[in-house]
Amino acid sequence: MINVYVPRDTASISMGADDVAEEIAALSDDINVIRNGTWGMTYLEPLVEVETDTGRIAYGPVRASDVENLHEAGFLQGADHPLCHGPTTEIDYLKNQERLTFERCGLIDPLSIDDYKKNSGFVGLERALKLSQREIIDDVTTSGLRGRGGAAFPTGIKWNTVYEAEGDQKYICCNADEGDSGTFSDRILMESDPFCLIEGMTIAGIAVGATKGYIYLRSEYPLCKVVLNEAIRIAKAENYLGSDILGSGNVFDLEVRIGAGSYVCGEETAMLESLEGKRGMVRAKPPLPAHVGLFGKPTVINNVLSLASIPIILAKGGEYYKDFGIGRSRGTIAFQLTGNIKRGGLVEKAFGISLGDMINDYGQGTHSGKSIKAVQVGGPLGAYIPPEQFDMPLDYEAFSEAHAVLGHGGIVVFDETADMRAQAKFAFEFCAVESCGKCTPCRIGSTRGAEQIDAGNWKLTKELCDLMDSSSLCAMGGMTPIPVKSAMEHWPDEFKA
Repeated sequence: MINVYVPRDTASISMGADDVAEEIAALSDDINVIRNGTWGMTYLEPLVEVETDTGRIAYGPVRASDVENLHEAGFLQGADHPLCHGPTTEIDYLKNQERLTFERCGLIDPLSIDDYKKNSGFVGLERALKLSQREIIDDVTTSGLRGRGGAAFPTGIKWNTVYEAEGDQKYICCNADEGDSGTFSDRILMESDPFCLIEGMTIAGIAVGATKGYIYLRSEYPLCKVVLNEAIRIAKAENYLGSDILGSGNVFDLEVRIGAGSYVCGEETAMLESLEGKRGMVRAKPPLPAHVGLFGKPTVINNVLSLASIPIILAKGGEYYKDFGIGRSRGTIAFQLTGNIKRGGLVEKAFGISLGDMINDYGQGTHSGKSIKAVQVGGPLGAYIPPEQFDMPLDYEAFSEAHAVLGHGGIVVFDETADMRAQAKFAFEFCAVESCGKCTPCRIGSTRGAEQIDAGNWKLTKELCDLMDSSSLCAMGGMTPIPVKSAMEHWPDEFKA
């Protein structure tokens, strides 16, 4: 049998991967089509791989209409073709990454627990079961892992707070409401390596004494729902979840809950409200969710990539993970290149690579071929960064000093035709639509801001930004001024017309 890998993630399917798989399967009974996850090279999807004696050979992007021609050229034997990229692991886009969290994405069948275990899966959990709760938390603290959802709060400190909190019930909540523009790393991880997230959440539960976990998944990710629920079912059947995990006596169970399309539910307390069946509105803090969280109980809230980083930290130790990165930004982060970019996709790198190297070396410039005017990093509430600042390293502190946010690692590229005044107005409009409405600066300020940009009243716009920054209840209103102020600062001429 010849093993041929065709990805089954959302991006690949949207580009015709299902049709490609059918065409390849119809070529011969000697072909075994394996639906793997994506390597994250979305500019090459669907990426078809053929297993040969020398490794997997990649072809892409492959359309259903290309299959017959590929077959005639001998792609099943790894023959050369205009769509051939050689060995998958030698593609420069992939070869030059530091794949820690995403090491199995693209490599395995996402729903094969045997594939997962053959590729270092559950090694971290098995080690965690031999450690005390305090030792697990110390390892996570040593690693320097900080929240990958954007807030960058030290994960070890958060876990320790929940561990020390008193409560007859504790929870682990995974915030999978990936709503920032230009972000898709959570989706890729959940669709391509779901057992990694399950393992990370289980370790978190054991560490802090939580017996129940919830994955709060955005409604726009229907395939993730199917994959996660099936992975949870398999994990329970194999005794990696449930009332006696691997015979250790530890109890942990998982459930997927679907959001209702609200951007603000990416904020942790609004997510808790939604999980409890209420309207997604931001809670005042304190109390912190670590003390009074889901259903009033101590709760760990981490995003997908924070929890998915836990298995390798426990498998190889906190010092190993800490060895990647710079300054206080330790480990790796998944950058997502999108917008007007030639080679879009996911790039996992240690903190410290410059923004310019990320865009030019990996992204290869704009798709339009025109010069880059601006890059927005950190979602719709992130700063617009001009080319003069592209030497800035991608780490939390450098971005903070530049009055920008690294956020979830989304990088959206704009070419020279972008209207920065319109982009500034969009930030206010986005906030107006997505605000939960609980606080006045966010609810009213966003609407007034769009009006002031139309009116050209820049002094009042800046004063409004300062008010929203200092008085909003959560980051929704507090961060909306960031893209506005950055656009006004770096492209002042566009605000004089």
